[in-house]
This record gives sequence, C-alpha cells and structure tokens, in this order.
Amino acid sequence: MKHIYLNLKRFDIAPAHGGVNRLSPMADWARTILGSTEPALRQMPGAEYVFFLPELHLLPAMAARASDSPVLLGCQGVYRADTACGGNFGAFTTQRTAYAMQEAGCTHVLVGHCEERQDKLGILREAGITGKAAETAVNRLLNQEVCCAQQAGLNVLYCIGETAEQQKEWDMVLSRQLETGLQGADREKTVIAYEPVWSIGPGRTPADRPYIEKVARLVKACADGLDVVYGGGLKQDNAAMLASIPEIDGGLIALTRFRGEIGFYPEEYLEIIRTYLGHCTV
Repeated sequence: MKHIYLNLKRFDIAPAHGGVNRLSPMADWARTILGSTEPALRQMPGAEYVFFLPELHLLPAMAARASDSPVLLGCQGVYRADTACGGNFGAFTTQRTAYAMQEAGCTHVLVGHCEERQDKLGILREAGITGKAAETAVNRLLNQEVCCAQQAGLNVLYCIGETAEQQKEWDMVLSRQLETGLQGADREKTVIAYEPVWSIGPGRTPADRPYIEKVARLVKACADGLDVVYGGGLKQDNAAMLASIPEIDGGLIALTRFRGEIGFYPEEYLEIIRTYLGHCTV
C-alpha cells in the first residue's frame, strides 16, 4: 500500500492577501477540492489518500465527502496534552486537541513538519535555549504530540528532516528525531515523512535519488521498517524517480504549480498521482 498525503497549509488565502487560492471562494473551498478529486481517486486503487486541511475547513470537508469517498481527512497538528474525564477541560484555549480533531472527523494528523519544528525552535531561542538542547526539547515535545494523537485514535504522519547546518551529521540528527519522537508510539498508527529541509524552497538544489535512498534505508533501519514517504514535495518532476525507489512508500504533495500562477490545482494533483502510481514497481 502506498501513501499519498496532501498538505494544503494556508493555500485557502486569496492572492489579494498574499495567498494562492485561485480555486473558489472561501466558503466553497473544501467542497471544491473534494468534488474535484474524489471521482478520479476512486479509479486509482493501491494507495491511501489523506488530505491535511486547515482546521477551519475540516467540518465543511466532512460534510462534502461522499459516502464512498476514497479521501481520509487529517489536521495539521495537535496539542501535546488533551482532555480527560475528571480533568481540567478548559486548559487548552487556542490549542487544537487530538480528541477535538477526532470528533471533527479526522483520522490522521501531521506531526513534526519542518515548519512546526522551526516554530518550536524559535520559541526556545527566545528563551535562550539553542543547539542540541533545543533539538532534544523539540523532539520530546513532538513525541508528546504523537502519543496524544494516537491516544485519541489518530494515525500519525511523523516528519523528520535535517537543515543545511545539520547535513554533516544528517544520520545522527535523523536517528535522534526518530528515537525520541517515536518513544512509546504505536507503530501500526505511524508513517514517517522525510523532509530534506536544506533542499526545499526556491533556488535550492533538490535532493537526488542516491541521497533519498540512503536516508530511506537509514529510516527503515532505525524505525523497524515503518513505511517512509518523501516529504520534500512529491511533484510531476520527481514522481517517476520516487516511485522507482523501493524504500519509499509514497509522498507528500503541497503545491502542484511552482511557476506562473503558483498554487494547488486538483487536476495537476491527480496527474502527479497517475505518474507516481504508473511508475511504481512494488
């Protein structure tokens, strides 16, 4: 089984406000994305399709899902603590708790995305905590999120990755992220996403096949063979290459168009999947 994840981040914002939503008005955004992809995805078996959506759009997306939809819905993170019978139910103002997301219809959650890691590191930096101490603290906080999510019944896509500054010891960095982040995790509810942070973004050189292969092999060895997907952006340009790597079990898609009218477009998303699945050998 392959895993195809879609992370739509904040692509629901109109270009007039700095966003890249050219699909539909805000109120129809989730319905448009579901309606534009469900019929075609039904015709593409062999993969699990999960859409990670901004919290605002989860309920509209649930309402728009067909009864036989191939799409599963996930949220873009959860808080590291949650409600409990007899506990303080009001202690999580502004936070997205796992039980709340589970009751909203989510089955999956994204934990440890490079943007989340950078945010946590930034907060620690303000407190004067940097270097290995900050790295360890972030991994421990993410582990709490993983365990909270799984306690609520959510499946976790746990992201790991190294920055340019960490490349010289990439193997140690990723091993620590896995060892600490997955401590006590339910392996049956976990998939790993590898993000080569140093290669993501305009003007950067994408990770090549040999690099992705060696990382995927390390992750498989460190994580007892858990499924590994490429989190650095599954796109038309690399879909065939990623499909040919036996250790890679899928990918994470965000933008589908990186030039001109940058953004996410459902037909381009479907074409990426067709290309990827069409080149899979296992």
